[in-house]
Amino acid sequence: MSTHTVHTEARQREAPAAAAVQPHAGADAPARAPQQWHRGLTLIATISLFIGTRTAWTQAMLTHPPVAGVISLCYAGILLCGVATLTVRSRRALVRVDAAVLVLAVTLTVCGYWLNHAGGDEAVLTAQAATQIAHGRLVYGQPWPWLFGAAPKPGLTKTMSGGADYTYGYPPLTALLAAPVHAVLHSAAAATAVTTGAFIAGSVTLWLLLPAPWRPAATTVCMGLGILPNYARLGYPAIVALALLVPVVVRWPATGAGGRLGRGGVLRAVCLGAACAAQQLAWFFAPFLLIGLYAVRRGELGARPATAVLARFAGTAALVWAGINAYFAAQDFSPWLHGLLLPLTQKAILHGQGLMGISYYFTDGSSRLDYYSYASLLLLAGLLALTALFPRRLGTAITVLPWLSFYLATRSQDGYFLLMTPLWLAAAATVPASHLARAWQPRVPRVTGRHAKAAVAAAAVVPALLCAGIAAASPPPLRMTLTPRTDDRPHPALTAVTVRAVNTTGTALTPHFASRVGQGASNWWTITSGPATLAPHSTAVYVVRPAGGHRPAPGAHQRMYLIAVTGTPMTISTARIEAPAHRGR
Repeated sequence: MSTHTVHTEARQREAPAAAAVQPHAGADAPARAPQQWHRGLTLIATISLFIGTRTAWTQAMLTHPPVAGVISLCYAGILLCGVATLTVRSRRALVRVDAAVLVLAVTLTVCGYWLNHAGGDEAVLTAQAATQIAHGRLVYGQPWPWLFGAAPKPGLTKTMSGGADYTYGYPPLTALLAAPVHAVLHSAAAATAVTTGAFIAGSVTLWLLLPAPWRPAATTVCMGLGILPNYARLGYPAIVALALLVPVVVRWPATGAGGRLGRGGVLRAVCLGAACAAQQLAWFFAPFLLIGLYAVRRGELGARPATAVLARFAGTAALVWAGINAYFAAQDFSPWLHGLLLPLTQKAILHGQGLMGISYYFTDGSSRLDYYSYASLLLLAGLLALTALFPRRLGTAITVLPWLSFYLATRSQDGYFLLMTPLWLAAAATVPASHLARAWQPRVPRVTGRHAKAAVAAAAVVPALLCAGIAAASPPPLRMTLTPRTDDRPHPALTAVTVRAVNTTGTALTPHFASRVGQGASNWWTITSGPATLAPHSTAVYVVRPAGGHRPAPGAHQRMYLIAVTGTPMTISTARIEAPAHRGR
């Protein structure tokens, strides 16, 4: 018998057994079985609900035991969802598990708001703005310093000119929404209720709009990680903008398809205009979206129809934005405009995790901090140009590109990077590269190969990097020698510092002093002796006292610094305050 015949007979004998083990090809169960990666995303979303839950439960047991009971029930729900995720056998059942996980996440978010709804400085300012609106008074250009004197004291944004920001510096939509709520909740809780409600609405909207297998990722990103609910409880107006941008981003290349906006396009335009009237971060996203839309529509329709569609879309968004702002602009135009531009013009003190940390945390300062701002603007312009040149490649990343410029800014805190992360997910799930394959790209002579495109990309970002390099490499304008004064009763305390400051620049400087331990600056110290302005290439002796007259002296292993900042030009100089030589005597 030949070898071929033996193998043939063996396969014939094994065939019935294999058919008994494997599901029938025509059975419904395999067709409806959930994808394993979908099951994995659901499991990750379920596990993510444990993040921060014990902390909330512990706090609730001390202050609101019924809320602790609700959280305990959520623990049971999490465990049951974990079991269901791993055992359900159909896609429909897994979608139901996803919905249950979302309900648990919303419940925990509401519990978190119930426990912590006092808010931060954004909520306090928004609540006061809501009060002003309700009584027909001016909102913009009105300082409210008393808001920051009550306990618990909210955070305060200090400026490089030695002052602080006590005015409302956001577009008016969040305050408008908070005004009727403030009639019931007479505190900053009105503002945090609006932002938390908007956050929940935006998260649920994203969940509903995403393809079913992607929905658990929305639960994880929005609520499971616990980062964004905290911003909502703090009353950040950016949360309202985020919620409004969700329907704008989901399947955005479909906007204006066929040359008509339709209901979906009009809704996206309305949401974009409202988002821009809620918080300034939406301003940075809008031009990237418009560039992407133009490229997609021009690739489909041609130049003139694409321009017409884009004009209708942008015009609708602009009308919505203008309608929301009209009342406040009519009240007093100049303060309104100044208030909207305040985050861009206020020259707030350095803060964040970006490149400015070189000058703030790791060197003795810089005499050219303004170059960080120049770098940020140049990078934004460069990224816009690259998006216009290469929309097929960069169009899928327009929800991330705007925030790169903040890494070079003088205020580069991580909130600017992470507040819009749900939009990253929305784009990843609903805007595949295939939707941009026919987008129009301008023909640039001699820019065809990979190396040429890389050269163009480098040319677009190099100016920004050069400016950032100038800022980071510049020396501090003041050379400071410190002599601390301490009081050892009952514990070592710093009561004053004598500063010998040498202005090494050719510009007159007006320094303002504060201390820094770790990443944040203290309240401004008082200058009790020394000139207000230090002339170019001159030396002066200052005596400065901490706010309140004293502060704990640095320990042997603690690093405390005295910083001297100026607003025009923006500079910072840093010197370490040494620990007392004979502590405790």
